[in-house]
Amino acid sequence: MGWLEPLRQVLGSATAPVDFFFRVDDVGWQDDHLFPLLELFERHAVPVDLAVIPQAITPSTAAELRTRLGRTPDRIGVHVHGFAHVNHEPDGRKSEFGPRREPAAQRRDLEAGRHRLASLLGDAVAPFFTPPWNRCTESTARLLAELGFRVLSRDARAQPFGIPGCLELPIRVDWLRPPADIVATGERLAAEGRSGWPVGVMLHPARIEAEDRRWLDELLALVAAHVAARCRSMRALASDRSWAGRTQ
Repeated sequence: MGWLEPLRQVLGSATAPVDFFFRVDDVGWQDDHLFPLLELFERHAVPVDLAVIPQAITPSTAAELRTRLGRTPDRIGVHVHGFAHVNHEPDGRKSEFGPRREPAAQRRDLEAGRHRLASLLGDAVAPFFTPPWNRCTESTARLLAELGFRVLSRDARAQPFGIPGCLELPIRVDWLRPPADIVATGERLAAEGRSGWPVGVMLHPARIEAEDRRWLDELLALVAAHVAARCRSMRALASDRSWAGRTQ
């Protein structure tokens, strides 16, 4: 567990609680990898938020998620992850909600995606949106606010849009497959732990292998038990904005 020593030192010297949240993307693809990951979070009693692809999720996966939501409703969150997770940009960086898509087309996908998830998962679906590849336009953010979405979650490196009514809760650590350098991952977690922002960690189930689960197990054990760490859901963070005052 030496790779976590920098984070352990940050937590040991923290003068305020350090918030953590975990966002699992691409739910609906290769969900045989999803449920072992959820078991890991359940074992540590750590909340986890699932970014679900509306057009990809199957009725059987939805049924299993409903069972788990019924068992631990405060520790599993679900929200909209794009619509079909397809690229609409003819060149450049991939995006489903990028500059080449008209707002009307984006609106249709946002409404259809929210409706499909609500039909499968009911009231558990939070009014949050994670765009595929963590990319969308300012027009998308304005549409989200108009449609009643409360939270937009992208990558912390993206410039915030500052749209009233649309809180941005970005991820700050991307858990790669496998982490190219687990020591560097530990250092990144430590750096973000000093930032004042909630430390959002992004995971993709299809990319989590046995070794990754072992490392993730070590991370969850640390943040679940340490007195200076708070593992929170995105819903809890969206409701409690006290963390905003600690940003830098």
